[in-house]
Amino acid sequence: MKKILIAPSILSADFANLAKDVSMVESAGADWLHVDVMDGHFVPNITIGPVVVKSIKKYSKLFFDVHLMITNPEKYWESFYKAGADLIVFHNEVSCDKKQLIQEIKKAGIKAGVSIKPKTPVSDILEILPLVDVVLIMTVEPGFGGQSFMGDMVPKISSLRKIIDDNKYNCLIEIDGGINDKTAKVCIDAGADVLVSGSYIFAAQNPQQVLKGLKSL
Repeated sequence: MKKILIAPSILSADFANLAKDVSMVESAGADWLHVDVMDGHFVPNITIGPVVVKSIKKYSKLFFDVHLMITNPEKYWESFYKAGADLIVFHNEVSCDKKQLIQEIKKAGIKAGVSIKPKTPVSDILEILPLVDVVLIMTVEPGFGGQSFMGDMVPKISSLRKIIDDNKYNCLIEIDGGINDKTAKVCIDAGADVLVSGSYIFAAQNPQQVLKGLKSL
C-alpha cells in the first residue's frame, strides 16, 4: 500500500502563533507544509510573501510546498526558493513560458509542480506532465480556505492517475480543497498521493488527532 502524504495548509493556521501551529502539525506527523501564496490578482485574495516563509522555515524541518496562486510566477518564484521552498507549484492558467519556468526551478535544485483550477482539463497539461514532479488538482475554486469539496473533480483525479501510470511518469498527484476524512478517502481511492488540508486540521478541537486520522486512511 502506498504512503499518502499529508500537507497541512497554513492558510488556516493562527498567524499570531504560526511557529507554534507549524511545530504542532510537524510533531503530529505532517509530511509537508503547504503554503498558499495569493496576489489579489490571479485570485481574489492576498496572503503571504517570502518573508513569512523564511521566518517559519527556521522552526520546521518539514518539506515546504509553496503554491503560487499568482499571475507572474516567473518573476517571484526565486524569492520563495531563497526563503526555503522545497517545491514551487505554479498555475497552468498563467501565460508565462511554462517549460522554461520548470527548467529554471529544477536547475535551482528544488522540485517543480503545476496546478490546475476546477475548470481546467487534464488535457491542458499533457505537454508539461513529463517535466513536473507534482500536479496539484484544485477541488475548490482557489482563493479562500474553508470551501466545500467539488465532487465532480474526482474523475479528473482518476484520469490523471491513469495517464501517469500508463506513461510511467515520476509525478505525484496532490489535491487541495475541502479535504476531510470522507473526501480524503475518495481522493485516495481515485489515485491521489498528497492531500492538502487546512481548516479541517487547524479548526479542529484536537488538530493532532485529526491529522493522525488522515494519515491512517
